[in-house]
Amino acid sequence: MTALPEMPGRTHDFVGIGLGPFNLGLACLTEPITELDGVFLESKPSFSWHAGMFLDGAHLQTPFLSDLVTLADPTSPYSFLAYLKERGRLYSFYIRENFYPLRVEYDDYCRWAASKLSNVRFGTTVTEVTYEDELYVARTDAGDVHRARHLVLGTGTTPHLPEFCRELDGEVIHTSRYLDHKHALQAKESITLVGSGQSAAEIYRDLLGEIDLHGYQLNWVTRSPRFFPLEYTKLTLEMTSPEYIDYFHALPEQTRYRLVEEQKGLFKGIDSALIDEIFDLLYQKNLDGPVPTRLLTNSALTSARHEDGGFTLGFHQEEQHKGYELRSQALVLATGYTFVEPEFLRPVRDRLRYDAHGNFDVARNYAIDVTGRGVFLQNGGVHTHSVTSPDLGMGPYRNASIIRELLGSEYYPVEKSIAFQEFAV
Repeated sequence: MTALPEMPGRTHDFVGIGLGPFNLGLACLTEPITELDGVFLESKPSFSWHAGMFLDGAHLQTPFLSDLVTLADPTSPYSFLAYLKERGRLYSFYIRENFYPLRVEYDDYCRWAASKLSNVRFGTTVTEVTYEDELYVARTDAGDVHRARHLVLGTGTTPHLPEFCRELDGEVIHTSRYLDHKHALQAKESITLVGSGQSAAEIYRDLLGEIDLHGYQLNWVTRSPRFFPLEYTKLTLEMTSPEYIDYFHALPEQTRYRLVEEQKGLFKGIDSALIDEIFDLLYQKNLDGPVPTRLLTNSALTSARHEDGGFTLGFHQEEQHKGYELRSQALVLATGYTFVEPEFLRPVRDRLRYDAHGNFDVARNYAIDVTGRGVFLQNGGVHTHSVTSPDLGMGPYRNASIIRELLGSEYYPVEKSIAFQEFAV
């Protein structure tokens, strides 16, 4: 659908900045609401979601019901099932009997949904947001001005690199760019992969599968005491619930930050089936003799130097309290993603709330401004909303809640209780 032209002097109900899956879901859910006038601004020329990790067979860790809209509106024309039907793949998906969409398929679904929207502007970079005459004013690199009563920030998270790795020469690759550099990596004599989440496991499986063809030494190193599986039991999944958000959000700030560290295995672990597949592949390849690969646990990366065409990597064995070094020609960092406050918000920082750690103090309704309903945040609140913040399945719930705040009334039913268990006394 062609985007509607911007009318000079027009005041929107809200401006969404950034278009990842969460703000795209909000765009889909607000498109049919005639009482809401919103526009979404995205700097990329088109929708793109982790394109560097479209490995063969890689799939979401959440089922297809956690699409952009279904858990808020099962009748939405922007559902994953509607996408499959229009693409002529609904019966194939049914016969496949696998609830988990392929990652490349999910990206195509999001592109399909974005193409149908009139409220999205791609290739539009917001350079500054100011507050004037009780309106938020978003200015873009093209000189456009968008005024609105509310903002919804969906700039998402960015690849995180340890500080001592940011200025290194040589073949340093974050997992987000893996496929773009895969062939160059495989031309090296040795590759070291640091980190142990799902992305790390997928890359290790991919490189291990072709190790015989290229003959490189492959190291997989993690700070964790083991390669943790994603905890996906049903009562644990109830932690992605309104009740758990209520409970977690009400805890003291220090307690919440401590729990964030303890709960990483709930959303940063590896699919247990993939762990088993890696073991079976190691077993198979070792039938003909030792495979040139090492798996090292309890080892934190503490330093990195580029010298003599390779890296000298310093590690600290956390339980033995011993340091050691590895040499490697290539380095792949599976060090995750972090939320970075957008620079364009600097002029309105005095209107935003921060906690004692310097992060956004996200209210229960996802607002971060002093009024409690002016600026809303997508996926930057693990420290306030726990594991639900990055969870795709909770995106429609959050968006239904934000829409309720924008309208002043409930348009999509917002669940208050879904869990069997009780989290608070």
